Amino acid sequence: MIRLAVSMLAALVVAPAQAQIYPSKTVRWIVPLPPGGSTDLISRLLAQKLSEMWRVQVVVENRVGAAGTIGLAAAAKSPPDGYTIALGQTSNLAVAPGLYPKLGYDPLKDLEPVTQVVSTPMLLVSHPSLPARSVRGLIVLARSQPNAITYASGGSGGQTHLPMELFAKTAGVKMVHVPYKGIGPSVVALVSGEVATGLSSIPPVLPHVKSGKLRALGITSARRYKGLPEVPTMAEDGVPGYDVSVWYGVVMPGGTPKEIVTRVHADVVRILAQPDVNERLTADAGEVVAGTPEAFGAYIRSELARWTKVIAQTGAKVD
Repeated sequence: MIRLAVSMLAALVVAPAQAQIYPSKTVRWIVPLPPGGSTDLISRLLAQKLSEMWRVQVVVENRVGAAGTIGLAAAAKSPPDGYTIALGQTSNLAVAPGLYPKLGYDPLKDLEPVTQVVSTPMLLVSHPSLPARSVRGLIVLARSQPNAITYASGGSGGQTHLPMELFAKTAGVKMVHVPYKGIGPSVVALVSGEVATGLSSIPPVLPHVKSGKLRALGITSARRYKGLPEVPTMAEDGVPGYDVSVWYGVVMPGGTPKEIVTRVHADVVRILAQPDVNERLTADAGEVVAGTPEAFGAYIRSELARWTKVIAQTGAKVD
C-alpha cells in the first residue's frame, strides 16, 4: 500500500513537470494534403516559427489522400502526448463526416481543437469560351441547359466540391461535377477549357484571371476581395445569402493534456500576431482568426452541422 501511494504521488508530481518542460523532443506536424497548397504552406510557416520558439524540431509530414481524411485519421490515432499536431480544414473537419461512411475518426471526439488559424474566400471562375460573364449569367445558362455545364473541383468532398453543390442547389441549377486530384490539376483543366467553370482558392487562379485566360465571376464570401474589387460576391449577383469561406485550424489528438493544448494555443496565437506571419497569411485574401480552443470547437460543430445538411439536401457523394 505504501509503495502504491508513493507511485501515485510520483505520477501526480511528474505529470505537471512534463507539461512544464514540453516540448522536449521532436514534434510531428501532419499536413493532410499535398505539398504546395495552402494547407501545406500555412503548416510549414507555423512549424518553422514553432521550431525557432521551442528550440526543438517541428517536422512537417505530408500524409495525403481522400480529401485530407487519411492524414487527419493518422493524427487522431497518434498518442495524445503533445508530440503530434495537424492542420485541419473545412473539407476534413466539417465536410468529410457526412460523405465518408467509414471515416476513421470523429472530429468532435478524436481531435482536440487548438485554434482556428485563417479563413479565406474562394473565387468562381470560368473558361472564356463559356458565354456566361457573371454568376447571374451562369445561372440563366445552366437553367436553360440542365447537366450540360461542367464544373471542376480539387476532389470529391474537398473544399471546392460541396460549395459548388451548395451553389447549384441554392440557384436551382444542375451541373456536372468533374473531380481532379487537387486544386492544381483542376485549375489546369479550367485554363485548357477541359471544364467550363469551378471554384478555386484565389492565388492559383488570380494570374490567369489577370491574363484573361480565366474569367472571374464571383467571390464566395460576404465581402468583396480587395484584389479584384470589380468582381461582385455571389450573394450580390444572383445567390442571396451565399457565404462560404475555406478555413484552417490547428488540432491535436483527442485526450492531449489540457495544459499542453493551452501551451500550443498560446504559442501559435503569439506567432499569428507577428507582423511578417500576419502579412503572409492575409496577402491572398485570408483573415487571421486566432481564437480560443473553445471557440474553434464550437465553430467546427456549427460547420459540421451546416455541411451535413448540405450533403443531405444535395445528395452529394464521393465520386
